[in-house]
Amino acid sequence: MEAVLDTYELPYNADFPVVCVDESPKQIIDYKEFRGNDGTQYQDCEYVRLGVAELFVAFEPLAGWREMSVEDDHKAATWVKFIANLLDNRYKDATRVTCVLDNFSAHRDHHFYSVFSPEKAKSYLDRTQFVYTPVHGSWLNMAEIQFSVLSRQALNKPFKDKEAVKKVVEQWVQTQNEQKRGAKWQFTNKEARVKLCKLYPTN
Repeated sequence: MEAVLDTYELPYNADFPVVCVDESPKQIIDYKEFRGNDGTQYQDCEYVRLGVAELFVAFEPLAGWREMSVEDDHKAATWVKFIANLLDNRYKDATRVTCVLDNFSAHRDHHFYSVFSPEKAKSYLDRTQFVYTPVHGSWLNMAEIQFSVLSRQALNKPFKDKEAVKKVVEQWVQTQNEQKRGAKWQFTNKEARVKLCKLYPTN
């Protein structure tokens, strides 16, 4: 926890950006319809599951920027390619990118070697630092705030296919980035040692 909070206290530096990364599922569903005796079309309360769209987000709170990708799964290889895409594009000129992540098993640096050659995998990892939230402490990842806002503002309705989700997500991301909606984290280690004192070991 303290490593994450120390990371959030770092000043903005384009050469050493801090990026919060996470993923979240969005269920794809369709509602059955039926026609009443009067000929009116009704939507049944019963729905049909059509799969899941996996949403990946990278959120740079001090820059007010985020990127989202809608994928078919949240496997390690998908996560690796998402991180690699950030390093190849948005952060191609950055010296080192610090990624705040939860403890999901797919979020491990050795997975880069399963996707890329050893030389290329190491070149990515040399430019990346991973800082993990503690077990049961994923609320410390500011990326979760992005999913919460997105769910309330754009994904609070059913979607019949992944492309529809992707379109809505892209529009939302564009609006947020144009307005440079960032986040300023207020919870510090000093406060944590008081408010969460029961979590610290005692002699």
